[in-house]
Amino acid sequence: MTDDVNAEHKAKMKALKAERHEMMKEKTVREKGLIIVHTGDGKGKSSSAFGMIMRCIAHKMPCGVVQFIKGTWITGEKELLRNNFADECRFVVSGEGFTWNTQDRERDIAAARNGWEQAKDMIRDPEMRLVVLDEINIALRYDYLPIDEVVTFLATEKPEMTHVVLTGRNAKPEMIEIADLVTEMTEIKHPFKSQGVVAQKGVEF
Repeated sequence: MTDDVNAEHKAKMKALKAERHEMMKEKTVREKGLIIVHTGDGKGKSSSAFGMIMRCIAHKMPCGVVQFIKGTWITGEKELLRNNFADECRFVVSGEGFTWNTQDRERDIAAARNGWEQAKDMIRDPEMRLVVLDEINIALRYDYLPIDEVVTFLATEKPEMTHVVLTGRNAKPEMIEIADLVTEMTEIKHPFKSQGVVAQKGVEF
């Protein structure tokens, strides 16, 4: 790298630092409990949420998970958290499996309602700092839970400093509207469609 290139880079970074410093002066809210939505047809929605759970554990922040759809499916995150971090993270499974497996709407609704009641208790707990509602967007998509009830609860009863993460495809507009942070995972290429590779340990579960 020549001296001229290095000097140019240094000048750009100096200007960028000054710009960021000015921007940060306007950001006055240091902490706030966020409503976070991970949606979209790409993979990584739950994976990202569980990454946040691990961060909370590392920071000694009490946290919890309610899984709405995956049911008895043995996932790496469930095994890890239940076997090694049960004191740090409450883990509740309310679903009985994917909707195409259960094929019983009444049971699916009952399971979703059970999960939601436990989720509300978890969110109301003043000690909880982050609660992941894994695949709740699917339960809301199929109207297993009333979207208005969930939105109203989050808007009125969620403690000020509690973070809530909602994952799953097809997040409803009402949920996106009240969320502080929304990320849409976009599928560009997937080995199941292009090569017929099924879900694998360590990648999908």
